[in-house]
Amino acid sequence: MKILMVCLGNICRSPLAEGIMRHLASEKKLNWEIASAGTGNWHIGKAPDHRSVAAAKANGYDISSQRAQQFSHSMFAGYDLIFVMDRNNLDDVQALAKTPEERKKVKLFLDNDEVTDPYWDNALFEPVCKQVEERCKEIIKQLS
Repeated sequence: MKILMVCLGNICRSPLAEGIMRHLASEKKLNWEIASAGTGNWHIGKAPDHRSVAAAKANGYDISSQRAQQFSHSMFAGYDLIFVMDRNNLDDVQALAKTPEERKKVKLFLDNDEVTDPYWDNALFEPVCKQVEERCKEIIKQLS
């Protein structure tokens, strides 16, 4: 299973989802490849936001070595599922899809809801981390 997590800049939400999912899948001995990307190009090559790193670390996850990349059409071929954090990400990623099969790979991470972008509010990083962790556990149950 190859899963890609996508948010806007690939420094807050999707790195949390990547790191947490990778950690949990490894604990379950699942042979999954997990990565993340952003729809924007502002942070390419940069580490996750220090507040995401801190929230992850406080919950037992190390995301400090991850680096941001931008989503591109070629990623459709490399992943089985593409989880996006909000509806804007959904629209942006699906706009790059060229086939119905590619569009079917793209899903909201929270099914019918959005993961709040914590970038502008320090107090949101911890609850977003917890929300992402719970959803990653649910996804593992559903897919394994």
